[in-house]
Amino acid sequence: MGGEAGSAAAAAGSEGRVKSLGLVFEDERKGCYSSGETVAGHVLLEAAEPVALRALRLEAQGRATAAWGPSAGAAAPAAASEVEYLNVRLCLREPPAGEGILLLQPGKHEFPFSFQLPSEPLVTSFTGKYGSIQYCVRAVLERPQAPDQSVKRELQVVSHIDVNTPALLTPVLKTQEKMVGCWLFTSGPVSLSAKIERKGYCNGEAIPIYAEIENCSSRLIVPKAAIFQTQTYLASGKTKTVRLMVANVRGNHIASGSTDTWNGKTLKIPPVTPSILDCCIIRVDYSLAVYIHIPGAKKLMLELPLVIGTIPYNGFGSRNSSVASHFMMDMSWLTLTLPEQPEAPPNYADVVSEEEFSRHVPPYPQPPNCEGESCCPMFACIQEFRFQPPPLYSEVDPHPSDVEETEPVSFIL
Repeated sequence: MGGEAGSAAAAAGSEGRVKSLGLVFEDERKGCYSSGETVAGHVLLEAAEPVALRALRLEAQGRATAAWGPSAGAAAPAAASEVEYLNVRLCLREPPAGEGILLLQPGKHEFPFSFQLPSEPLVTSFTGKYGSIQYCVRAVLERPQAPDQSVKRELQVVSHIDVNTPALLTPVLKTQEKMVGCWLFTSGPVSLSAKIERKGYCNGEAIPIYAEIENCSSRLIVPKAAIFQTQTYLASGKTKTVRLMVANVRGNHIASGSTDTWNGKTLKIPPVTPSILDCCIIRVDYSLAVYIHIPGAKKLMLELPLVIGTIPYNGFGSRNSSVASHFMMDMSWLTLTLPEQPEAPPNYADVVSEEEFSRHVPPYPQPPNCEGESCCPMFACIQEFRFQPPPLYSEVDPHPSDVEETEPVSFIL
């Protein structure tokens, strides 16, 4: 016993050398975690010699922070805010009761860990210009006479947004008109109407844009569309906003007195952070802007609200009017291929010889003589079906020719 205490004391004096300290998750292929899920893994420690430690603990933290310094040349204090979402502490190894130091022998050591994320919704991980939402897992090795050693891994968290909810399946439509020019020198109005079939989309989806542009001005205009990301930060009662264009598409020039229609012009969503709508100090919104560049005038813009979700559209949502009208538009080709009045089939009398017709069709009965009396035939006479069906197929010629023998025909090759 005294020998062990002596070796522990000697290790505490030399502290020992930790060759490596690492942290791995159980499923390294898992890209992100959500509320209520279990996070599991191992802390890996390799010692080159006996190592004395007070404890090996695991910390999991998650918080949102928004902060920025004073403006250039101003003495205003820095603004900062913080919200905590995750705080987990686990002790993976500690000395026995009554002892203050634990001695680890040289070699490789593995310490498993596991904890569950809170069941209440967690905010999606995000890093922006004036703030961030970050989650991390850190292993801390407490040494008696040396600084603590630690290793940290970032934990990606996502708050799922289902785009199949009724609120995100509704179409969005806006219309606006702008008079080009000023006062007595106006050159005419430019009108814009834009629509998207639903409000919610996911990364990688292509958004069909339906728009109508009418140029009654004297200028050449260019329609465009873009997806904007708006970051809003709140700290110490102050607000900072950052607006970024993440994708855009351009239409054709529209001359004066002309119109143009976008019948489902697509704009693909690049890989972006999903919408963050449930954090009180950081918010990430998206919008689809359809706008017109007018030379010498302020552009005409329509912004349609957009939500970037994580659970993609399954195609079984409620059918709205826009989808139904689009389906009817796609099926309109049926009305173009059908004639207004169907063409009647050829008459039997037109496709057989006179001799064949006389042999298969009996004389048509004459109606009775009704003088001064109201009478009608016993059977209805339908003109389209008064002819007999064609004769049955036979291998024997019913009308053989007068020549009984035929001379053979030879071919000269």
